[in-house]
Amino acid sequence: MSEEHYLELCENPVQFEHASSVNNVFFDEANKQVFAVRSGGATGVVVKGPDDKSSVAFRMDDKGEVKCIKFSIGNKILAVQRTSKSVVFPDKRNLKLLKSQSINVNWYQYCPETAVILLSTTVQGNILQPFAFRNGTMSKMSKFEIELPVVPKPAKLSLSERDIAMATIYGQLYVMYLKHHSRTANSPGAEVVLYHLPREGVFRKSHVLKLNTTGKFALNIVDNLVVVHHQSSQTSLIFDINLRESDSAVNTHQPVLPARSIHPYRIPLSGPAVVPSQPPVPCQLYSSSWSVFQPDIIISASEGYLWYLQVKLPPTVNLLQDKGKLMDFLLRRRDCKMVILSVCSQLLEGGEKGSLPVVATVFDKLNQVYKDYLEAEQSYTVAMETGPSRGSAAQKRPVRTQAVIDQSDMYTHVLSSFTERKGVSHKFIIAVLMEYIRSLNQFQITVQHYLYELVIKTLVQHNLFYMLHQFLQYHVLSDSKPLACLLLSLESTYPPAHQLSLDMLKRDRPETRCCSTQCSEEAPALILVTTHTHTSWTLNYQDNIICDAMLTGFYFE
Repeated sequence: MSEEHYLELCENPVQFEHASSVNNVFFDEANKQVFAVRSGGATGVVVKGPDDKSSVAFRMDDKGEVKCIKFSIGNKILAVQRTSKSVVFPDKRNLKLLKSQSINVNWYQYCPETAVILLSTTVQGNILQPFAFRNGTMSKMSKFEIELPVVPKPAKLSLSERDIAMATIYGQLYVMYLKHHSRTANSPGAEVVLYHLPREGVFRKSHVLKLNTTGKFALNIVDNLVVVHHQSSQTSLIFDINLRESDSAVNTHQPVLPARSIHPYRIPLSGPAVVPSQPPVPCQLYSSSWSVFQPDIIISASEGYLWYLQVKLPPTVNLLQDKGKLMDFLLRRRDCKMVILSVCSQLLEGGEKGSLPVVATVFDKLNQVYKDYLEAEQSYTVAMETGPSRGSAAQKRPVRTQAVIDQSDMYTHVLSSFTERKGVSHKFIIAVLMEYIRSLNQFQITVQHYLYELVIKTLVQHNLFYMLHQFLQYHVLSDSKPLACLLLSLESTYPPAHQLSLDMLKRDRPETRCCSTQCSEEAPALILVTTHTHTSWTLNYQDNIICDAMLTGFYFE
């Protein structure tokens, strides 16, 4: 069961003094800092952040209850709120009013990553007005309306800030609305509705995440996945909004994987009475004392821990049976390379002929990402050589993510060991190798010679010299000096390899022949026809002409 936990709390959490009658705990979402304020600050304020630079300790005068406390970026300015209408700065500061807006506000949400604030307005609270901050200026964005499940009469505040969150997913800002439904037999269950909020332009309702249950929920964003925690069942669901069934205006999503609990976590005991050998105690997951913050933070004030939520990819492999969908899911994750390569190896373990179409689908998905990266690299190189054009922004070098699985990766971690595996049909081995070469050719990616060498070695190992001869004759294996040298070394085992090698070294380019050429008795049985896109062939067999049959790969019965 432990292998099925695809969510976990980080191993090295931020620890702070837990909340108590003398210690209040606050969290700053912008700096990701936890403030432990003892006795109003008179006996100390300890600030813990994600690194040592953001962690400080100081004292301040006790001038009443602290309602909120935060630092500016870089811990330069401290702000303390003790009343609902005032904020004080312990160090004397001069403030200047830059811009003001007059608007009735029920509550607000702020997204520090995008510097956008969201204000709830009107009696029902479902008209949201966003403002964006940039370079010291504030700009008003288009307001929008959240669709309520039931419109109350008379009107009253119906949209709570607890049901709204803002987060960046795949580089785009979304407002997430946790939409509850009434507890009835016909209830469709709660939903998470995502509204896309561009800096310019009109908002739109873009995604609906089906939770298929009711209750208390909390939201996180981890590695561009929407994680929905369900308290009563103590499980979580994950959604990937880029896994779309269709390109409709509003995409409806079911969970990517079955609901699972966060991996169990143990907290070491502390205090003077602790015995050194005493084991850690289990942490109460999905506790009512948990506070969830965006994008991926979970805080237990009662235990004094701040965790970052993480996704474990290996357990997802066995939970998602559709390998094409699994590959789409993995290719979008941050630490995916070794998991993807392990999936490829597992696909080839059975050696079943029926799995070849699945293998082909996986290869094509990998090589599509590979091709996109190569094109981006080529475009960047050309831009650097020609220099930026007037008025155009400087082009950034493309980032090679772990989703880029190149030929070297496949050769080292999958194909080389696969060809040496015992108990697998040699026909299936050759078919898989040719399928990978076919996929590379389909995306116009130059095939590296070591893949061709792997094919030749496999053919020789199983004495399939007739097939080797055909592959070379039909130019399924492209000419290269390393390949020619390999053929020379095979002369003692297969004498025709000597001449094949010499022909490859000598050959500059195959003669171009037209498929419409009238075949005569003196004409060769096989005529190669080369174009700028592919190699096709014409076979003259008992006066029947089969022409322009594209040679793309081999499948074996």
